[in-house]
Amino acid sequence: MHDIRLIRDDPQAFDRALARRGLAPLSSRLLELDDARRAAIQEAQTAQERRNALSKEVGEAMRAKDVDRANALKAEVARLKETAPELEQREKAAQAALDQELAAIPNAPLAEVPDGADESDNVVKSIFGERPDARPDRLQGVAAPRQHFELGEALGLMDFETAAKLSGSRFVVLKGQLARLERALGQFMLDLHVGEHGYEEVNPPVLVRDDAMFGTAQLPKFREDQFRVVAGGLTRAEFEASARRHAEAGVADPAGQAFADWQDNGHWLIPTAEVPLTNLVRESIVAEEELPKRFTALTHCFRAEAGAAGRDTRGMLRQHQFSKVELVSVTTPEASLAEHERMLACAEAVLQKLDLHYRVVTLCTGDMGFASARTFDLEVWLPGQQAYREVSSVSVCNDFQARRMNARCRAKDSRQTRFVHTLNGSGTAVGRAMIAVMETYQNADGSITVPAALVPYMGGVTRIEARV
Repeated sequence: MHDIRLIRDDPQAFDRALARRGLAPLSSRLLELDDARRAAIQEAQTAQERRNALSKEVGEAMRAKDVDRANALKAEVARLKETAPELEQREKAAQAALDQELAAIPNAPLAEVPDGADESDNVVKSIFGERPDARPDRLQGVAAPRQHFELGEALGLMDFETAAKLSGSRFVVLKGQLARLERALGQFMLDLHVGEHGYEEVNPPVLVRDDAMFGTAQLPKFREDQFRVVAGGLTRAEFEASARRHAEAGVADPAGQAFADWQDNGHWLIPTAEVPLTNLVRESIVAEEELPKRFTALTHCFRAEAGAAGRDTRGMLRQHQFSKVELVSVTTPEASLAEHERMLACAEAVLQKLDLHYRVVTLCTGDMGFASARTFDLEVWLPGQQAYREVSSVSVCNDFQARRMNARCRAKDSRQTRFVHTLNGSGTAVGRAMIAVMETYQNADGSITVPAALVPYMGGVTRIEARV
């Protein structure tokens, strides 16, 4: 979330930053809302100061035995007291209106982020290795590399049909050595980030409250991309339908309170472990000497993919449920850009140890995420698709998320606090890494060679072959 004080200090700079995101100027509207908020605060403060002064005068009148004056003053105090709730409500409404507008505005891009409209304007930062078809030790005898779902189904270890019977589209059932390969990848990544990169492993909840989703900016903008669950299985649609029926009948709505309970008791399935990991520091003040804090977790992630209709409908590239190893760092403002490069290197190490061909791209202003100030994507080469596909996004958010979470830090021997900077990245998406391994290490007979780094996690298995 943006700091309204900085917008007031330099509204033109704020609008220029939004223009790079393709947005119209918003500073005038925000400052109008801020003026209304400040006026409401001032009105409430003036009324309270007047009440305090009158109460003092009442005491003086009573001591002077001026009963008429004391009664007149008491009457005015009573009138001011009656208006206090209205003034308080007006102040809250003005604050809420400003907060609502600010919550819907994306982060400002850093100066070095390339301008652009979409992914075609992203800039390649670096490339690792050679494409598999240019290497003599890859794709031996494979004339036309197959996609992962063709390989998995031919092996009898990847079942989309049964998954559809269980859960619908965008799910998969993995079996045998492919199920073990996915598990091996996740464990390998965790061990790497904990053992070599210094991250603290966390096992967080995958059900979180509204505040946690708001803190990392999944709410309110991306509500339609999330899954919400409610105890008892009652849905929002059922509550809304009940409310409509009772309203049409002209009777009190008994579902009104139930709907409030639905909002209070419901939870969100996390779209990424970024949500619980970043919120570990919410509403707290961290000593700066304890920073950076670095967390990692392997969790299931859940995304409704509401904005991806018709995209990647076959295979595992875009699923409602998937596994991912997440990296989160919490730093001081001075250290965040260096931490961003460090986190990128940690994610790259996964692909390098798996000997996968990939490239790093800097996302342009039109392609970067809502909360990001700068994002690097790792795009791994998929021989079956003959295309690069994103397997990790690594972002620095500056204090954008920290403001939403009220996460601060304090230097030693200082009374002043300031907002921390937060960073997040995939280290990496397990399912997509598995896709890359399958397509890169496929053999002419349909088997898949296990990368050397994963053999210990596969119990010594070096080749995945058709299920017998």
